[in-house]
Order: sequence, then structure tokens, then C-alpha cells
Amino acid sequence: MAMLAKGGLLPVVTPTLMGVGFILTGWFVDPLFGVAPTLGILMLITAAFFANFWRDPDRPIPRDEGVVVSPADGHVMFVKRERSTGRRPSKSEVDECEEDEHTGTWFPQPCENILSFSTEQRFEEVPPGEESETDVWRIAVFMSPMDVHVNRAPVAGKIIRMEHRTGKGKRRGPFLPAFRKESEYNERVRTLFKRADELIVEVMQISGALARTIIPWKSEGDELRRGERFGMIRLGSRVDVRVPAKDFAPCVISAEEEKEGYPKGEFVKAGSTILYRGI
Repeated sequence: MAMLAKGGLLPVVTPTLMGVGFILTGWFVDPLFGVAPTLGILMLITAAFFANFWRDPDRPIPRDEGVVVSPADGHVMFVKRERSTGRRPSKSEVDECEEDEHTGTWFPQPCENILSFSTEQRFEEVPPGEESETDVWRIAVFMSPMDVHVNRAPVAGKIIRMEHRTGKGKRRGPFLPAFRKESEYNERVRTLFKRADELIVEVMQISGALARTIIPWKSEGDELRRGERFGMIRLGSRVDVRVPAKDFAPCVISAEEEKEGYPKGEFVKAGSTILYRGI
């Protein structure tokens, strides 16, 4: 059964009541010479748009062991095997850092334990033949304005870190269209889910060029079930999921594979579609 997400009741009910009011005014009084019914129809169309955007349908959650489900609805942009080439610096490392005009400050060494995802890291694609035990898989899911924008936990576990990044320095942005690969450094929220077996999954909620608001419903220390709702992103946006490559294999089709029938990549559903299976 489709429901409205948290915070969606007021944006839907308000234009609905206004629309009905305008139409009744036009029907019985119409002091605005036909304008009232038109305004009423526009209000009802607005209410229908908001109802579609804030919808939050129930989803069947897979019971398979050792899988990672999609945290978002949308099309799979790409699937990449990556390695870390740097990380955000500590205060004592600032003098040894590299500065990037668009992505900010980086310390040119990865985390000591890359797969702990202890801070935001800079990744690059791994060339064939150079794979290692510390590589990660990344799947990027593009959420169009018409997709469900409620995000769900990819695994059962505890949120051990939730980090908000506004862009370079303290400035908000950039706000590139979410379907572009470069949008990974838009304003974003990085959330780490730790399973009972200590394995960590990184989820990056990335804002788009239109509405630029990421809304967390959970916080550090919360325990979540697989597929449980933990937040949403307004309008066009993107969600990236990183997992240790030595523990998982991706099982979805990306747009970059250019397979027949999947020009935009496979469509996945939050909480239901399996992105990775354990190996």
C-alpha cells in the first residue's frame, strides 16, 4: 500500500484544500470571472505532483543471506571497482595536503584501514590486472524527480557514522545534475552501516541540481533492519553504495554496459533489489 513519507502530509493536503476551495468558490460564487476554477485545477495538479514525490510504498525485503539491497529507487549509472588514493586530512596533516579546486583538500594517502571508511576517501577506478584485497565496488543509482525518494538501509546493522559534506571548504555545493559522474562531490551525506560481523557498507546520499535537501531520519548509534527507512533526498538526486570487493560481487546491469533493453541501466527499487551478493 502506497503511503506518504514523513513530512509529506502538509505539502499534499494544503494545495488539495486550496484547490477544492477555489473550485467551490467558482461553482457557487465565482467573483473572479472564471479564474477561481482555473486556480483550483492548478492547485490540484500541484497536490498530485507532491503526492507522487512524497509517496512511500511498502516493499518486500529479500531474506537472502549476505546480500546488500539498493538504498534507493532509480537506474544504475555505473558499477566500478575502485581503490583509494587519498583521504580527508586531520588537523596535523593540513600542510602536506593537495588542494583541488572543485573537491577540496586531500591527504595523498588512503586510510590505514581503507575498508573501515573512517573518513571520506578519494577513489579511482582500478585498471585490469591491478586488483587488490583493499579494493571496493561502487554502484551509483540515479534517482529522477519521478522516482520514490525515500532511502532504505542496504543491510541490517548499526549506523556508526553519519557525515554531512557541504562541498569545498564551508561553502554549499557544487550542485551539478545528479546524472553526471562529477556530481559525487555535490553536497552529500555519508552514512556507514556496520553489520554484526563487523563488515562496513558506505552509502553516499548526493543532492542534485534542483532541490538540494538531504533529510536524515536516523542518527549515529541507531540499529536498523535491512530495508528500514533512514532518510530521503528531494527531487533529482543520486545514491552511491561502496562495499569491500573481496567480500561481494555486484549483480546489476549498469548504463555503461550498454546492454540491449537497459539504455539507462537496470531499474532498482529501494529495499527490494539486490545490488551485491556475498562471495
